[in-house]
Amino acid sequence: MPRVDELQGLWTRSLIQWPDGARDTTTQVRWLQGTSAYIDLRQPTPQPAVAAAGLDQLAAEDCLLLAAQEGFAGQFAFDGAFFEWGREIDYQPQPLYSDSGSLWWDGDVLIEKGRDIDYIEHWHRDPALPAAPCIALALRCEATGVNARYLRVGALFMFARDRAITPPAQHHLTQCVAGAADVRAARALIDCEISFGHIEPGGERITASTLPYRAGDRLGAMLERDILTTRDRAPDGRPILRRWEPCAVEGDLSLLAAAVRVT
Repeated sequence: MPRVDELQGLWTRSLIQWPDGARDTTTQVRWLQGTSAYIDLRQPTPQPAVAAAGLDQLAAEDCLLLAAQEGFAGQFAFDGAFFEWGREIDYQPQPLYSDSGSLWWDGDVLIEKGRDIDYIEHWHRDPALPAAPCIALALRCEATGVNARYLRVGALFMFARDRAITPPAQHHLTQCVAGAADVRAARALIDCEISFGHIEPGGERITASTLPYRAGDRLGAMLERDILTTRDRAPDGRPILRRWEPCAVEGDLSLLAAAVRVT
């Protein structure tokens, strides 16, 4: 059985098998694990082909395609018997069961077995990717009260921003979007960002996101006078800045200033 502090780094998944025997080996999964904070992004392969520069350009059909994605962010913990991925932010509506299970090593493969649902997952970590430095922030938007999470591990980062509305619990997001009153309501359900990327000279570059128009953008996280700013897009696609108040911090905040010097 591993320890939480042994799991820092980027994990990818090669298999999930459900109790009925169904298997998935194609979904692209990125689980970035920090000291205790984590962010997870799961996207179908191939990813939906959506041409849009902002939320307002998504058609109802686009929203339905994007609703098949998954992702979540929060704290990873071990209670002495089971590991649990707490979901403070979840791209899908609140599930019936907690995300909790057992972990053990099979050679270099990390095996996960669900506690409440008897699934099996196979996880792999690239040992060539550095797992330090590490910093994580829990954030709250000054203007809207929306929650977000920022996580950096080595030269990788992930960012999760919650939606402004709460979808019905124990439904799949595709059901919620299909039942939306109009396209504006469907867009509001989709407006939850979980992004992954690399830290380059000049800052963080997004390479994958639940919002496809964010791919290629710079996150531009900057901390000044206890306020974190990030770059984003307005619904019409115009560049905007968001201001976040850090609510909790893991690691050294000075690493944010040093991020632009990472190659």
